Amino acid sequence: MKKYGVVLLIITLLVPSLLFAAGVKEEGAAQPVKKTVINFPTAATTGAVYPLGSAMANLWNTKLDNVRASAQASAGGIANLNMIADGEAQLGVAVTSIMYESFHGIGAFEGRPNPNLRVMIGLYANPNQVVVTQNSGINSLADLSGKRFASGAPGSTTEVETSLHLKTSGVNYPDGLRVQYVGFTEAIDLMRNKQLDGAWIMAGIPNAAVTEMLSTAGGKLLSLDMDLIKKLQEAYPWYGAYTIPANTYPGQTSDVLTSAIKITVCTDARVDADVVYDMTKTFWENFEELKATQAPLKQVNPKEAVKDLAGLPLHEGAARYYREIGLL
Repeated sequence: MKKYGVVLLIITLLVPSLLFAAGVKEEGAAQPVKKTVINFPTAATTGAVYPLGSAMANLWNTKLDNVRASAQASAGGIANLNMIADGEAQLGVAVTSIMYESFHGIGAFEGRPNPNLRVMIGLYANPNQVVVTQNSGINSLADLSGKRFASGAPGSTTEVETSLHLKTSGVNYPDGLRVQYVGFTEAIDLMRNKQLDGAWIMAGIPNAAVTEMLSTAGGKLLSLDMDLIKKLQEAYPWYGAYTIPANTYPGQTSDVLTSAIKITVCTDARVDADVVYDMTKTFWENFEELKATQAPLKQVNPKEAVKDLAGLPLHEGAARYYREIGLL
């Protein structure tokens, strides 16, 4: 009996200790959530895309435990697509025209197709904005022959757009004009110093560089001819007509007709489907909050997120979300 009492006492003393130890072991065994690193090149810091990309990365980092996103400035869409193809980036911002070229290995990506390229989010129509100085005598793209013109940074989407439009207009690009391969910031300074007659900018409206050119460098926006836009559409079906409303910029008192291409957030098919699903869902569920601080999103219609994508495939994670909300 005495022996039984001793055993009972020992058990009584040991049980709490064992339970505590088990609890500590269980707590210690909990593994942290694995974070997927998302490198996200965007565009030049002077445009609307870079701050938008930064806001998106911040949203994902705040709302999602499984993502560590980092938005970066870049030379633009072509550079972004090359980084995705090379595995240096998991997301990027690009327009559907150069995405089409990258996917099929044509144009700027001749011989280097990327069949893993995917669309995650269709954003807004990205208009071409052609700024020329008021005293340059330039009233159409054909008038750019022989002029000093900034066609965009080498390898940028802007430079590709300049080339396609001028060639369609009958201008011998690049030999038929004095090309400056510079970005937005350099173009502003050159125009202010009267060393430049015009510049090509492809960006959402309103754009800070265009505002600077019109308000401080004697610039004006050039309207494109509808016949030219129709020619572009026949050759490159991703183009659409776009109107920049009057008073979008200082001194712009009338509507400006131009061309536009849809801008997207693109990714690689090999990025985890659950991660892409989470990022897509989080973006759209917090869209109104983002729109309050990001001017380009005011042009976005969420119901058109999967429209006008030039036939490019959606990432399976993004497609899952769009099916859930009835867009597919």
